[in-house]
Amino acid sequence: MQMLTIKRNTTILIFLLTGIFSQLQARHIIGGEITYECLGNDQYEFTLLIYRDCNCTDCAEFDPFAAIAVYNCDEDSDCGSFGQADYFTRLDVPLLEINNVAEPTYPCLVPPDVCVQEGLYRFTLTLPNSPQSYHVSYQRCCRNVTINNIIGPESSGATYTVAVTPEAQDLCNSSPEFNEFPPIVICADTPLEFDHSATDPDGDQLVYSFCAPLDGGGNILVEPGVYTCDGAIPTPACPPPYNNVNFIVPNYSADQPMGGAPLVTIDPNTGLITGTPNILGQFVVGVCVQEFRNGQLLGEIRRDFQFNVASCDPTVVADIDADEVVGEQQYVVNTCGNSIVTFENESFQERFIEQFEWSFDINGTIVTESEEWNATIEFPGEGTYEGQLILNPGTNCGDTAQIFVNVFPEVIADFSYVYDTCVAGPVDFTDLSSTGACCLTEWDWSFGDGNNTDAQNPSHVYMEPGNIPVTLTVTDTNSCVDSYTQTIEYFPVPSLIIIAPSSFIGCTPAEIFFDNLSFPIDSTYDITWDFGDGGFSTAISPTHIFEIPGNYTVTVDITSPIGCQTDTIFPGLIDILPSPTAGFDFTPNEPSSLQPEVVFTDQSQDAASWFWDFDTGATSILTNPTYVFPDTGMYEVAQIVTHPSGCQDTLIQVIDVIPEVRYNLPNAFTPNNDSTNDIFKGVGILDGATNFRMTIWNRWGELVFETTDPDIGWNGLKNNTGQPSPNGVYPVVVNFIGPRGEKFEYKGVATLIR
Repeated sequence: MQMLTIKRNTTILIFLLTGIFSQLQARHIIGGEITYECLGNDQYEFTLLIYRDCNCTDCAEFDPFAAIAVYNCDEDSDCGSFGQADYFTRLDVPLLEINNVAEPTYPCLVPPDVCVQEGLYRFTLTLPNSPQSYHVSYQRCCRNVTINNIIGPESSGATYTVAVTPEAQDLCNSSPEFNEFPPIVICADTPLEFDHSATDPDGDQLVYSFCAPLDGGGNILVEPGVYTCDGAIPTPACPPPYNNVNFIVPNYSADQPMGGAPLVTIDPNTGLITGTPNILGQFVVGVCVQEFRNGQLLGEIRRDFQFNVASCDPTVVADIDADEVVGEQQYVVNTCGNSIVTFENESFQERFIEQFEWSFDINGTIVTESEEWNATIEFPGEGTYEGQLILNPGTNCGDTAQIFVNVFPEVIADFSYVYDTCVAGPVDFTDLSSTGACCLTEWDWSFGDGNNTDAQNPSHVYMEPGNIPVTLTVTDTNSCVDSYTQTIEYFPVPSLIIIAPSSFIGCTPAEIFFDNLSFPIDSTYDITWDFGDGGFSTAISPTHIFEIPGNYTVTVDITSPIGCQTDTIFPGLIDILPSPTAGFDFTPNEPSSLQPEVVFTDQSQDAASWFWDFDTGATSILTNPTYVFPDTGMYEVAQIVTHPSGCQDTLIQVIDVIPEVRYNLPNAFTPNNDSTNDIFKGVGILDGATNFRMTIWNRWGELVFETTDPDIGWNGLKNNTGQPSPNGVYPVVVNFIGPRGEKFEYKGVATLIR
């Protein structure tokens, strides 16, 4: 049976196991043990239980297979001479199941967020009767670094082993099994009682003691060393004898693993662990159980685990929704003008609250409420009253909140307002609020358009119309607050119509944006614009194009949704000046590299001056200029003409100066070395041409000459270096690509005459 005594007014610290190594490292292990059962006929069933923290980050999981080794030797004599390969047998035992260990139950306390899992490995061995013990072992490294009572915990591993002694073999003995796993969190400065007893299936006498947990494995994490006795996963487990972990002396030892006042000890006859731990931290504890029959020692089982000593807090706390907290669990509730008060119960932890009671002293009479979680109490009138909220009265799981109630006079927010409903202007607000206390101290106006003020009687100008909610919030000397909202129907016309531009002089055609700067107006208003040129608009801020020169008067008329009307005439607002019309022609229509001179002919109207930009940096102010383009290509030629009014117009035309190619083939030549007509080649203008190729063939279809250089011709010899070709007619083909990618092909004949 497990017994825990928990002291009130302490805090539970969450049990944390920090797994900071990789999967190879066993910093997740918090305990383990091996027990066995004799099945008869030299058959034994072994149970390995490993316990891990399943709530830490980056911690290793249970090994999918436990590397078990069995050594048959006498621990006091020859076991020490064995190596890792001197096992009687070895096996890899699969993980059968994983079970969550139930969290401890603490009266009046919320247990921490603890997660512990139990990994179960079970296997059967045939162990022939032997005069020596069979040592069945499993090892893993390493323990978590936060352990307080051993040296170098991050370098200390764990060994879980059990010996089947010759005496146990003779009697087909089964080992005892522990009844409960220890609580993983215990409270500091609180008496501890935990029944760590075991049950023996054969009814043998059991003797309990604290003993040293066993070390095992090491910090080597790479193959092949990881599987050796100094590695993180000894595979298989190494032979006995095994080293004990090193306790930090003199504060801790195997039989005094965690101190305490009184000291934490274990009863040798019952296995009851008692004491009052007073040091916070994590403590590795080993418990050994020796098994005797008729005074003869049959064997021993060993378990190690971690006690986590933490501060503990009560879970039941009396709390209410209050206007002010004036001390530890002292709450002030204020009510203004209302003597019926509902108290919101915010106590926690509600699942541990079995009884509650509201109690108030009302003029010497105690009024209580114990049925409703949120109590509603009626007070006789203005004044100050005291009360309590008591949870679980008369128990160690109780708590009390002191309550002070102030019933203040009522405060009432109110106001009036005046404004001209037809013509825009300020709205004047008058505070009409009242209080039964001394006086009002604060005013907070929200005008409904995003603006606020703390003046008592403000004026406000609205930029936009609408049904506008205005809220006044007032506060008195008792901090009592009230709010009042009224909706203002605000749809006046502007007191002054303002537009932009305020004047305009421009050239035809003139596109003008009229920005209506008047306020308050929106889309619910009827707005009519008369632009003076026959054009109209009903937009708030329209755009209009004036096509004809002249002086124009603009009129704006505004009518509000409630029928208020205003208008304004802007005489001579717009002055539109006449503009010229640019235009020109040019010859030739297709200028080229051979004919780059272009004559421009003015076709503009109403122009008084001209400006030409030929897109080469050159310009002209002549009416009909002539210009020679310096190169082929596309040119954007601009004509800018100016009217006597100063208005201008621009026309841009693209002129393409074409790169011209010319090429001609002769029809005969006389290669007789007289320096006259000795070479056959074409002549022409090939500027910008590419991929030139000329081929010459004889009448049998044989290629006799080929060149890609237009400046090289045929001298009558085969390929210009071989045997002379006979007189005759030779077909000629010339291909090339023009400057703009066009394909050219010329065909002719070369008549060879010697």
